[in-house]
Amino acid sequence: MSLTAIGLVIAATIGIGLFGLRISRTTSDFYVASRAVSPRWNASAISGEYLSAASFLGVAGLVLVNGADMLWFSVGYTTGYLMLLVLIAAPLRRSGAYTLPDFAETRFESAVVRRICSCLVVGIGTLYLLPQLRGAGLTVHTVTGAPPAVGAALVAVIVVINVAAGGMRSITFVQAFQYWLKLTALAAPIFVILIAWRSSGHPIGVLESLQGAGAEWAEPLSKAGGRDHPLYATYSLLLALCFGTMGLPHVLVRFYTNPDGRAARRTTVVVLALLGAFYLFPPLYAILGRSFAPELIDGSADTVVLELPGRIFPGTAGDLLGALVAAGAFAAFLSTSSGLTVAIAGVIDQDLLRNRLNRMTGGDYLAVNSFRIAALLAILIPYLLFNLTGALSLADTVGLAFAVAASTFCPMLVLGIWWRKMSVVGAASGLVVGGVAAITAVLVNVIGPPQSGWPKALIGQPAAWTMPLAFITVIVVSKFTPHKIPRGTARSMVRLHTPEAVDVDRGLPHP
Repeated sequence: MSLTAIGLVIAATIGIGLFGLRISRTTSDFYVASRAVSPRWNASAISGEYLSAASFLGVAGLVLVNGADMLWFSVGYTTGYLMLLVLIAAPLRRSGAYTLPDFAETRFESAVVRRICSCLVVGIGTLYLLPQLRGAGLTVHTVTGAPPAVGAALVAVIVVINVAAGGMRSITFVQAFQYWLKLTALAAPIFVILIAWRSSGHPIGVLESLQGAGAEWAEPLSKAGGRDHPLYATYSLLLALCFGTMGLPHVLVRFYTNPDGRAARRTTVVVLALLGAFYLFPPLYAILGRSFAPELIDGSADTVVLELPGRIFPGTAGDLLGALVAAGAFAAFLSTSSGLTVAIAGVIDQDLLRNRLNRMTGGDYLAVNSFRIAALLAILIPYLLFNLTGALSLADTVGLAFAVAASTFCPMLVLGIWWRKMSVVGAASGLVVGGVAAITAVLVNVIGPPQSGWPKALIGQPAAWTMPLAFITVIVVSKFTPHKIPRGTARSMVRLHTPEAVDVDRGLPHP
């Protein structure tokens, strides 16, 4: 039954994507949906691609194993959009860029900064794609017993079909549909459990589970989760999640699809509401898992959302609810993977592929075809590498991607938008220093992290030192290189902060 539900999600995803193909014709359609997506529609699509494997499966697994301390993941994921709303949403849309490297080149007038940004987009996107593929493999393995590589390959093939078919316009429809499917898939089983408990006339263990888990996890923050230096780890995690969101390439590219800066702000407000509603539910699965699936604590904790309905309702009811959850989980992998693939493909196409293809064909190669080849490369590389996530949980792996984003693009965007004295050398230095520090921590985590003490804490959650290091590097280097401030800085700042109703070129309102 779960396999049938996954098949229906795949069919719906491909069908909606092919519909997008009918209305995707121009380069602007493929990159930014012709900047014509309404705030409500865009908010559903952003929420759909943002709620990844870590949100659907990983948060519940972490709370199940480590207790209430891991609720900070839900808080941080949501708060990140508040930071994005306050600091960069409208100016980023006003920049008129297609991608993050486009923004960097426009603001800093430097091909070097653009190339660094391109490498980071590919690196962060690939790191974020790995847990999506791993989650897909985990879901298919749990449902069918097939090897995890099968589920990962299935997601990769579907994503390539959708992205190559219609680009951003196509996946906007797909991701909006998938958000509401994911919310329904998480919420419906919980409501059914509570209704069954209330109508049965006797407890089925749910109330006791809620009360027992609350007492068990009511421990000081400094002891929760059993991690080394958990207070540091908690604050470092919050920094990564709150400020890493604005550095995620698949999130930022969405704001280029809004008609104007005001629409970008309205979109972000709606996203906050949609994410808040979704994150109410994963902790409930973890709490119930303590009573109904305690053996998962020492095993596959990330599968608690998939297995819980069948544990509580043996038989047909459990199978139906389990099928719904499996469908929602697969939608989570597809939507996030699609957004990441579009972001990575845009950079590969513009900065690495199209010029070479044009030289080979005498300049006759179509941009749309180049984008499609880039989309294939964007998902193929992570598929070949997805086993490298090792023993890290889904949410932990995504947390490291947030740490890299917070240590690279966050300083560049915040200071680049709000500080006119930022120099080209300062921007490049901050990206390199923050990127090297954070990526080194990621590699150590994957290869073999320290086993205890401060080294384990600092490497496991690096954002608390890598992000300040990047900010300090940008400020100090910029102070020592004032002659490297871009000549067009004043004009760029006016464009970023002037409402679209005012003509920047003439300083007059649009007619």
